[in-house]
Amino acid sequence: MHFFDWAIVFLVLIGMIYSVSFSSGLMKSVTDFLSAGRAAGRYLLSVSSGMAGLGAISVVMFLEMGYESGFSLAWWGLSQGIIILMLTMSGWVIYRFRSTRCLTLAQFFEKRYSRKFRVFTGIVAFIAGIINFGIFPAVGAQFFISYAGLPSSFAGVPTYPLVMIFLLGLSLYFVYTGGQIAVIIADFFQGIFSTIVLLLVTLYLFFSVEWEQVEYSLKQTPILLAEKEIDILPEDDKKKEKTREIREKYENSSRINPFKTSHVEDFNFWYFLIGIIGVMYGSMSWQGSQAYNSSAKSAHEAKMGSVLAGFRGLPQGLFFLVVPVLIYVFMNHADYEPISTLVNSSLGKLDSDTIRSQMRGPLVLSAILPIGLMGAFAAFMLAAFISTHDTYLHSWATILVQDVIMPFRKKPFDKDTHLRVLRYAIFGVAIFIFLFSLLFQQNQKIALFFAITGAIFSGGSGAVIIGGLYWKRGTTSAAWSAMTVGAVISVGGVLVKQIPSDWLADPSSYQMLKHTLEYIRNINGQEYWGISMGMSALSYVVVSLLDKQKTFNMDKLLNRGEYAIRGERRIVNKKTQMGWKIFLMGEEFTKSDRLIYIVNYFWTGIWTLVFIIGTIYNLSNDVGSASWMAFWKNYIYIHILFSLAIIFWFTIGGFRDLKNMVLRLKTEQRDHQDDGWVSEQD
Repeated sequence: MHFFDWAIVFLVLIGMIYSVSFSSGLMKSVTDFLSAGRAAGRYLLSVSSGMAGLGAISVVMFLEMGYESGFSLAWWGLSQGIIILMLTMSGWVIYRFRSTRCLTLAQFFEKRYSRKFRVFTGIVAFIAGIINFGIFPAVGAQFFISYAGLPSSFAGVPTYPLVMIFLLGLSLYFVYTGGQIAVIIADFFQGIFSTIVLLLVTLYLFFSVEWEQVEYSLKQTPILLAEKEIDILPEDDKKKEKTREIREKYENSSRINPFKTSHVEDFNFWYFLIGIIGVMYGSMSWQGSQAYNSSAKSAHEAKMGSVLAGFRGLPQGLFFLVVPVLIYVFMNHADYEPISTLVNSSLGKLDSDTIRSQMRGPLVLSAILPIGLMGAFAAFMLAAFISTHDTYLHSWATILVQDVIMPFRKKPFDKDTHLRVLRYAIFGVAIFIFLFSLLFQQNQKIALFFAITGAIFSGGSGAVIIGGLYWKRGTTSAAWSAMTVGAVISVGGVLVKQIPSDWLADPSSYQMLKHTLEYIRNINGQEYWGISMGMSALSYVVVSLLDKQKTFNMDKLLNRGEYAIRGERRIVNKKTQMGWKIFLMGEEFTKSDRLIYIVNYFWTGIWTLVFIIGTIYNLSNDVGSASWMAFWKNYIYIHILFSLAIIFWFTIGGFRDLKNMVLRLKTEQRDHQDDGWVSEQD
């Protein structure tokens, strides 16, 4: 990178450090450290949580996915619109959970099921989380080494571990400074900056390439790949049949037409279908975002933050749709052969196919982006790394302390001891993921690794959370059963995938066993997640119906009726008109809240209609690539315009929420008994 690019990175880092420098003075209680004093507003929550989810590893993951799938996968993403709309508008899971006033999921599990179950889920969540989190430093460090062209060593010390130590050290500073308060403040500023950078990179690349080049590359490359594969076939009786199979495979591996993706490896229709089910089933299951779920100043604000997330994510979605496709063009169109030659030369120096697949996108960007924008993107990736790592360090350490250690104690910690133990746990998690990143050998795509490791917890937790919040018949025995089934299936999948391919290929022994293991091993991570979700949900329902445990007091759990907490709800419409209730807008909705809902309904409704009409038409007509390319071009232009408006909208709203949160934390009295401890009365 140029000196000017490094200067941009340094200035952004200084700005990030300054933005959280005053947060330690705001932290006065355990609740402040864990949940930002429950003082965050909707825009602050939306931008911060969105940035926490947009880690450096997520950027690399989506670049890898988009390169493999092109535009095709985005079409099926439109099918999620109406589902996500109904979930967010209704406050599905999140609203009810916030009403419990639990700081962590496992605290909820203790109140709903039992203390022993809380400890069990805490252990499962912690193991799943740190394994899932374990490759984050590795991918982040590899990105910066490849993108910035760093040398392999400094003063005889390998660069790889040094970069990981530096990045983890920064993340530790941020989370140590002020717990969740510092995390939210830092992630907000990083989120605004990152959104602007992503849009600028998207616009620069989009207008640097001729649309005809994009269309040609996406249409021709599958054909060329097929011919290359056919050319190396041996001359025998089966060549004709194999040639036909190869041509069929690539004909149905379109990167343009979503209805010709049956042979796209991994990221196809079935990948997306499981993802849609996971959106409903796994709402709030991932505890990496748990601190944000409890940081809202009310259940209504938490719900509005979720609603706004659909708009906040548009600039990011635009980047992940357009940029991977353009990277594909740079690597496969004849006009950009010098770039592809340079990138392939760098890829050849990397250790494995897995790493090469991950670093292809970053290397193309480093070869294409101009001075200034290259530095801005590096600064964005640094911000993305820190935002995810400080959030996850905070989340998994919190789970270990709050949900595993605390339940074994006969009385709660005092405040100072509690905060000290939390910081020790954060440092311990950092040490673990550093060592895991150094030693673990990646052998599958990032998205699939996320799916299978995350499913260790989320495969069973979805049934337990939904059943616990909405079904008074759900029992403790059913919760144990669901969590165990989900964990066993997913852990089994992780272990099977570590079996060496050479051993499976050896025909000298255990043929039947090896064939079975090979079949199981070829099930991808997303499919394992789908299997664990289905089996866990079935287990929860069956065991609950067979169990004779008495029905649960849901009013007490949700703090409603005679158990309502004063000041928790702000009623602004005592007599809500029936028309508003139909559209899920009740007593707490202001005029601006209603406007946000109406705009969301309108936006989602349009794209849902486009999806439905387009799907029906394509099932009865053979729509050509030219028509699909025209659709994607218009889709991109529309999202560019809306992305510009969203940046201004969320910047203004976020700064207003930040001001209000700081004021509230400076003036509000703390309840020091609100620390996640569950008493016998609770």
